[in-house]
Amino acid sequence: MSVEGAGELPAGGEEVEGAVASDAGAAVQPTVSPPPTPASPKTHSTKIDVLLKPAGNAPILKKKKWTVDRQKQIGWISEFIRKFIRTETEDSVFVYVNQSFSPSPDTDIGTLFDCFGSDGKLVIYYCRTQAWG
Repeated sequence: MSVEGAGELPAGGEEVEGAVASDAGAAVQPTVSPPPTPASPKTHSTKIDVLLKPAGNAPILKKKKWTVDRQKQIGWISEFIRKFIRTETEDSVFVYVNQSFSPSPDTDIGTLFDCFGSDGKLVIYYCRTQAWG
């Protein structure tokens, strides 16, 4: 019995759930191929490029492009911006993604990047008063 692409069973042997049993009763285990490699290592990177752009009456940061861990949350970004534009703790800082919505403070940067990132960057707008949404 010969099938193209498949090996022949030894005489008197039978196939049992991926192993071939011989007459002696010993099972021969099939070879296991290594797991596939990730399609794109950049999508699983631990760092994300974030562009911080001012809106409304917010001061302009000298450095606009920052590299941030995927696990950081928007609340952390908001505090980071607050520190650099030197606002008081009682003053508000609003952050927006795509000039349209303000994500909740516990949203991960990685999740936002996966959904709204473009050209390998996530653009976040910041301001002191509400601008969009």
